[in-house]
Amino acid sequence: MAREARLYRRVEAVLLVAEGQPISEVARHVRATRFSVRGWLERYLAAHDAAALADRPRPGRPHSAPRLTPCRLAAALARDPRGCGYQATSWTVPLLRQYLHRRHGITVGARTLRRRLHEANYRWKRPRYVYVGRAVHLAQKKGE
Repeated sequence: MAREARLYRRVEAVLLVAEGQPISEVARHVRATRFSVRGWLERYLAAHDAAALADRPRPGRPHSAPRLTPCRLAAALARDPRGCGYQATSWTVPLLRQYLHRRHGITVGARTLRRRLHEANYRWKRPRYVYVGRAVHLAQKKGE
């Protein structure tokens, strides 16, 4: 949806310039810089096709962790961290990253791991400590 909105904005800018409006006014209207509007205009004039105004692929490594499958993630979360040698009662993202790296040799970033947990519909909150029952000598402790 955002891609289509950006494409629409660029096409609108090219059309307004084609109608004879100054680039500075068009840039103000579409909330872009004059440099961007000029670039969009040059891209359109080079190809005479609105598809030329679409977003280009951006450089950088894509977010991925192919070895971190949903089954492997579920199996790791099903284990108790204490049983794996950690002094924790629940998994945290840094702890889970460390476990996956040591146990399975999977190096995964914290953002990728959080995204995978979110995709798998895993949610957790900080554990609350709840007293099991009332103390036997509660009245005596309160001074009664």
